[in-house]
Amino acid sequence: MPRFSVIVPAYQVQAYLHECLESVLSQSYPDLELIAVDDCSPDACGAVIDEFAARDPRVRAVHLPRNAGLGPARNAGLQRATGDYLVFLDGDDTLTPDALMTMADRLKETGEPDVLVYDYARTYWSGQAVRNRVAAQLTERGPAPFRLEDRPGLLNLLMVAWNKAYRREFVEREGFAFPPGYYEDTPWTYPVLMTAESIATLDRVCVHYRQRRVGGILRTTSERHFDVFDQYDRVFAYVDARPELERWRPVLFRRMVDHLTTVYARRERLPRGSRALFLRRARAHYRRYRAPGVPLPPRVRVHHTLIRFGLHRTYRTLRLARALHHGTAGLAGRLLGTLRSTALRLHYRVQRLLPLRTDRAVFSAHDGRGHGCNPGALESAFRDLAPHVRTAWVVRPEHQHAVPPGPRRLVPGTAAYWTALARSAYLVSNTDFEPGLVKRKGQTLVQTRAGTPLKHMGLDLLERPAASRSTDFARVLEGVDQWDYVVSANRHSTLTWERVYPGRYTTLEYGQPRTDRLHTATEQDVARLRESLGVPEGAVAILYAPTHRDHRRTQPRLLDLERVVRRLGPRFVILARAHPLDDTPLAVTSGRVVDVSGHPSVESLCLASDALVTDYSSLMFDYAGLDRPIVLHIPDQEAYEAARGTYFDVAAFPPGALARSEDELIDIFATGHWRGSRSAQLRAAFRARFCPHDDGHAAERVVRRVVLGETELPPVIPPAERRPVPSAAAALDRPPLTTVPQQSAVPLPVADRV
Repeated sequence: MPRFSVIVPAYQVQAYLHECLESVLSQSYPDLELIAVDDCSPDACGAVIDEFAARDPRVRAVHLPRNAGLGPARNAGLQRATGDYLVFLDGDDTLTPDALMTMADRLKETGEPDVLVYDYARTYWSGQAVRNRVAAQLTERGPAPFRLEDRPGLLNLLMVAWNKAYRREFVEREGFAFPPGYYEDTPWTYPVLMTAESIATLDRVCVHYRQRRVGGILRTTSERHFDVFDQYDRVFAYVDARPELERWRPVLFRRMVDHLTTVYARRERLPRGSRALFLRRARAHYRRYRAPGVPLPPRVRVHHTLIRFGLHRTYRTLRLARALHHGTAGLAGRLLGTLRSTALRLHYRVQRLLPLRTDRAVFSAHDGRGHGCNPGALESAFRDLAPHVRTAWVVRPEHQHAVPPGPRRLVPGTAAYWTALARSAYLVSNTDFEPGLVKRKGQTLVQTRAGTPLKHMGLDLLERPAASRSTDFARVLEGVDQWDYVVSANRHSTLTWERVYPGRYTTLEYGQPRTDRLHTATEQDVARLRESLGVPEGAVAILYAPTHRDHRRTQPRLLDLERVVRRLGPRFVILARAHPLDDTPLAVTSGRVVDVSGHPSVESLCLASDALVTDYSSLMFDYAGLDRPIVLHIPDQEAYEAARGTYFDVAAFPPGALARSEDELIDIFATGHWRGSRSAQLRAAFRARFCPHDDGHAAERVVRRVVLGETELPPVIPPAERRPVPSAAAALDRPPLTTVPQQSAVPLPVADRV
């Protein structure tokens, strides 16, 4: 008997079915049966299913004699299922890698519940992926398993069958089946959740819910959308037959009204001329099942009023008024934007005619995302060593909180911002300023870049179209021509910058200013930072900071962090930091995985951690100077190097232990290799090559040279004499014990493409 029965109905999804079935059969958890149901599809779905059945004995092909619809097709799969748990997957959706493995672990942890609810991400035809907006309902709150009354917020999730795993004995005992017609999930999901004696949640994306550009049921105009009324009749009939479920009637009533409003409001669903009829039927359902008792927000009250009184003409009038308002507001906004842009350009020209202020400096990092990186270290050094120079920091409004007291704050695009660019004597950044910047005679522009380069940069990207995309290289070189100084951490950086950003600037090979804090911090600083992040005393904190994949439209999730900490045991904590260019965090803070993507200082995170796990990020070069263990996790090295290119083979010259899979990474920490003698030897060689000047005085050398005009600079402290603050775990006598079970003999792929 298999652990999972994955049931896949297929009808006119031939373009997506192969990917769907492959996502199931390639799971790292092989104990499954795949029941693929051809719902008499007129395209090649049946042939695709037969091909998979011929090549893999776990596939059971079912061919229906006539088209029955999604619900009956699922029922046909149910009748043939033999697994402990049922998993439904539509033929155009996919399971994420390791989804079944994670489900199996969670089911075992929670004592074989009747239902396991997991998360999904909408994947659009453009390549964009967006996680479920109410994923917070899936985080662990209190004991598990539980009943629905303990966590009624689960009813706010999308009421579909494919975001849950169901214990087959429970389904058969209760006699659950799918009805015919559209919206067949509704009379399945509500009864299942209300009846289940035990429910558990899994805060992980297990399904990619494809948003097809054309062809999906919810984007198809049809009178079959009227089936929604029959489905809610079935839901309330189920409640009527079971008095113990009466308490759910008010919630179900509100959910029904929300659903009917959605169907009515989506113009692509109902045929022309049928909307008034739909609203009349909705009004009848409202009166039939009305159950007061649930407080309603103002906007929801409007929807209820619309349905309750069948206000079809009122709705049309409101919709037209809203469209006119948006159109007028959009036109006015564009006009005001044009006038404002013209006024700012004129203002900037006037300011360039006024004298330079030799006591002013403007700093920017990561296009206004906050205070930090090399410009942040230099701004602090300006205030310490050249207090006569008043500093200003360019920061977007949403990142104002990340700027410490001291520098003046400048919002990009404002008159004050353009005034500062026109009249400040010093301009410092790790990216480029505005394309409209005109560097004046007497201005000094210091370019720090954002770390030691491993991946290809600048003109080398001409041969990497997947990574460079729409980069305007002519504009890049125009910016290079404005640089006066480029700060370099080492000889490798110097040679690379001068080749890929050719210009007449002067290279200051003085070290990486942003690493200064790593060499001046104290043990008290480390303890304070760990406490602020919630790292328990005695825990081993792993900082996980992967780089951005420029060649990917959506960023992959290469590690299941919850699984990693579960396998490593209670002594480990993971601090997960997404790249600044990534819009979504790597994890939701829960238990021993802490999302630190919004933390204003990556240097503080380095100090608070005991080890770094990364891939191709320049953070490894900074962390090596801190002399703490580094583990590289590079499961996609060939793909990354083919798309982006690297300046040396990081696998041949790593800063520490190397893992090519999630299980290898777990094993490195479980066995202590992460901080063994071999890892220390690799790190020492890496430090000697890439951290020759990182001694805590890099920013000081830059300021003394550029601002104070000194030529006799503080000498570099030899590496053997540097004493960076030790990590909290360095005091442990032996590697912490873990609870890692015996490794599976099956190789486990780890990419989770959320």
